[in-house]
Amino acid sequence: MPGNTYPDLVKVLYTNLLIDGENIYSHVKGVDMEITLAVWTAITGKKYTRLRIIKGNVGGVEDFNKMQYYVSCLKNLHLKVKGFSVGGLKLNERIIAFIVLWMLTPMGSNNFFLTEKDLVLIYCIMKNIKVN
Repeated sequence: MPGNTYPDLVKVLYTNLLIDGENIYSHVKGVDMEITLAVWTAITGKKYTRLRIIKGNVGGVEDFNKMQYYVSCLKNLHLKVKGFSVGGLKLNERIIAFIVLWMLTPMGSNNFFLTEKDLVLIYCIMKNIKVN
C-alpha cells in the first residue's frame, strides 16, 4: 500500500473493534466507523462463500454436538469430562487446538480451554470444511 501508514491508529482501530452480526464497528480519534457486508464486499471484491463461524452459530455444521465431538477427540474415552481442556486430546487434535487457540482465535492468557467456537473450528479443520 503506497503512502503513509500510522501503526498507532491501526492499533486503536483493532483495539476498539466490535463485530455485531455482519457489521464491523470501531472508534478512532472521535470518528465512529461502520463497515457493512456491502462495503467490505465492494472494497475487497470478495464475498462470503464459506461457512461463517461466530459465537452461538454452529448451524452451518451438520449434526455438531460439542460434547460428543470433544469426547471423540480424547485419548482416554472413559475420562470424566469437567471442561473442554486441551490436555486430554489426541495428538493431532491437540496440535490443531493449540494452533486455533494461539493463532486463529487468541483470547489472552488462557490457551488451555476450548470454547464452542474453538471446537467447531477444530471440527471443520479435521473434516476439511472450508470456513471464512
